[in-house]
Amino acid sequence: MPNSDASLRPDVLWLARLEHRFHSWRERRARARGLTPSVTPFPGYARTDWVRVLGRVLILPPSPRPGKGEFASVRGWRSFAAVPIGFAQVQVTIGGVTHEVVSDRGGVIDAVLPASLEPGWQTFTMSVEGGDPVETRTFVVAPDQKFGIVSDVDDTVMVTALPRPLIAAWNSFVVDEHARQPVPGMAVLLERIVRENPGAPLIYLSTGAWNVAPTLIRFLRRHLFPSGAMLLTDWGPTHDRWFRSGKIHKSTNLRRLAQEFPDVKWLLIGDDGQHDDELYTTFTSEHPGNVAGVAIRRLSPAEAVLAGGRTAVNDHSAAAVPWVTESDGAGLLERLEDVGIVER
Repeated sequence: MPNSDASLRPDVLWLARLEHRFHSWRERRARARGLTPSVTPFPGYARTDWVRVLGRVLILPPSPRPGKGEFASVRGWRSFAAVPIGFAQVQVTIGGVTHEVVSDRGGVIDAVLPASLEPGWQTFTMSVEGGDPVETRTFVVAPDQKFGIVSDVDDTVMVTALPRPLIAAWNSFVVDEHARQPVPGMAVLLERIVRENPGAPLIYLSTGAWNVAPTLIRFLRRHLFPSGAMLLTDWGPTHDRWFRSGKIHKSTNLRRLAQEFPDVKWLLIGDDGQHDDELYTTFTSEHPGNVAGVAIRRLSPAEAVLAGGRTAVNDHSAAAVPWVTESDGAGLLERLEDVGIVER
């Protein structure tokens, strides 16, 4: 059912209301052509008694290259050509129990639902408007788990030079997804940490848009990064801002993880091209009992130029937790071995 401006509060920023009307117009045109919505699920995380369900309701454009599989060549702009379906009724079935959730005005599903699941990767299904159920996965954290990993994505695991708008637009909309390069050694670093800590949750926390989540999942799989939950954001205006704040998105989710998993100490991994050092410093000050250590990747001079410079990394020699920095995954692995977070 097409969404309506009536669902928006009167104090919503005019630009957000305009965006909503534009997407409603696109939805009507897509439905008139016989296209129907589907759910694009994203890997989430859970405890044994609840699940954070993540996904998006979209009308997807017809693929120009059917039958090519996940390794088909895909331009970035196709990720943004889908029509988001706001306020859609979505059926989520977990362990034989079906729940109804509603997407937000950008089509994003982010809901916590009761469940009874065993630790580890588990599956459940999502569907919309009577369509075929789509299977998705969630990582269930055991009640006695004490360690986890939070990793940034842009310029931490994937070279993107994101902060500079024109380059970000080029990378997001034009570049073939197979042209994106991993940061050397980061896949080995994350795989090593996950292997040494069975049952540890891995959360990929990024300021990237939900539109690129399928591309990001394919990228991680292609370059042998370990599977993890995705916490991205929805670009565009909010009810009171012209654009969503990446810093607020990251800090809000870090605090949420501390509340949801009070006994878990997180290894925080980021880079010096955005605000990770500042965010991790603040989080460590607020939740010292929830941080196992911090690893900051230093951008190369060329990457720093493309990214619009580096942020200053503070002196953390007196920090209560290990704080290491290096230029690639191999160097960070050595520093983490030195401080005892990774076994030699």
